[in-house]
Amino acid sequence: MKTLALAVALGLLAALQAQDPLALFQGEEDITGTWYTKAMVADKALPEGKRPRKVFPMTVTALGDGSLEATITFQKKGQCHKKTFVLQKTEQPGEYTALGGTKRVWVERLPASGHHTFYCEHQQQGRTLRMAKLMGRNPDPSPEALEEFKEFAQRKGFLQEHMLTPEQEERCVPASS
Repeated sequence: MKTLALAVALGLLAALQAQDPLALFQGEEDITGTWYTKAMVADKALPEGKRPRKVFPMTVTALGDGSLEATITFQKKGQCHKKTFVLQKTEQPGEYTALGGTKRVWVERLPASGHHTFYCEHQQQGRTLRMAKLMGRNPDPSPEALEEFKEFAQRKGFLQEHMLTPEQEERCVPASS
């Protein structure tokens, strides 16, 4: 479950890294605010017990130094957990690093209004782990955005059968014992 939470967190971070938070002041698109995970894909399929059944909104905040702060919520063993990550701006437009530079995140706007891909690569024990997420400004399904995300995932070499479309929840409610 820790692996799943990390994968979800990293996927969200990756999406945030591709946009420049200073762009808010330069007339470019603002990616701060609330984002909803509509689909996700990783290098390999997650085992049935480790797949997220429910996902919760992510909040992105621009920090004064050009970096971003992403706050995610996830459920583990019936309990709600909140994690906050800082994405440091790099010299490359739309690219950020996190976790001491072991993770790189890129955010790419899709043609479907209000949708972006959050793509991340994470170095762990000599291996590169990759994940991408389709994120939207609202929780409503968008067949157009999903098709665009599938094309993005194919270009990045992800397998279609590894794609998940988890259930959206507005907030995490702990499971009763």
